[in-house]
Amino acid sequence: VQLQASGGGLVQPGGSLRLSCTASGFTLDYYAVGWFRQAPGGEREWVSSITRDSSTYYSDSVKGRFTISGDGAKSTSTLEMNSLKPEDTAVYYCATKRDPFGAYEGWGQGTLVTVSS
Repeated sequence: VQLQASGGGLVQPGGSLRLSCTASGFTLDYYAVGWFRQAPGGEREWVSSITRDSSTYYSDSVKGRFTISGDGAKSTSTLEMNSLKPEDTAVYYCATKRDPFGAYEGWGQGTLVTVSS
């Protein structure tokens, strides 16, 4: 499976963006979809996940501002980002995993989100 994140762009602080994650290849029977980001010069960090039973999880840095939705089993997802801050600036990626303890896979090209006035 290969996932592709899209929807990034330039937005002012306090603004909103919606990112989409679409999958190609064999997408059935996956456990969850996760969103990650990597800021310039930084490490990749986990942002949010949605499982096939629609359970959602968020990092503390985005909780209350970002909302994840989608279908964990089909490896598709949307990440609604509100009240964006300059520190949210990063390349955002999505990936999927087959079980709770497995590694994320299907990394594709990310989408750049720039929060700046």
